Amino acid sequence: MKKKENTNINFLDLVPVRNIEWERGEGGLIVLLKPKFKNKFIVKYFLPKMKKPFFRIRLDEIGSYVWELCNEENTVSEIGIKLKERFGEKIEPVYDRLIIFLKQLERGKCIKFKLRGGREHSAP
Repeated sequence: MKKKENTNINFLDLVPVRNIEWERGEGGLIVLLKPKFKNKFIVKYFLPKMKKPFFRIRLDEIGSYVWELCNEENTVSEIGIKLKERFGEKIEPVYDRLIIFLKQLERGKCIKFKLRGGREHSAP
């Protein structure tokens, strides 16, 4: 018998986890390296021969800070608190903006969510 997944999980209790490669660009800002292809055959034979095998997604100061905090330790709630401490009123409404940004990253398969105990979970 299949266990029913708990649907009463609060988004703020989830832990975002990086799912793609990245690098630090100009001014210390983060550049996400999203592979252009996922097919194993294409990745193995064609991707290494391509000049630009990745989409380069440049994050701004706030996005870069959020990315650094997606380190398998911080919950969404804790990331929001740290954003308020660092950016103050500039980031308000912090949780609305943060949740939209994290959901975009999840849709693009740049991050995954897990519960603090380690089990993977999709965003509500």
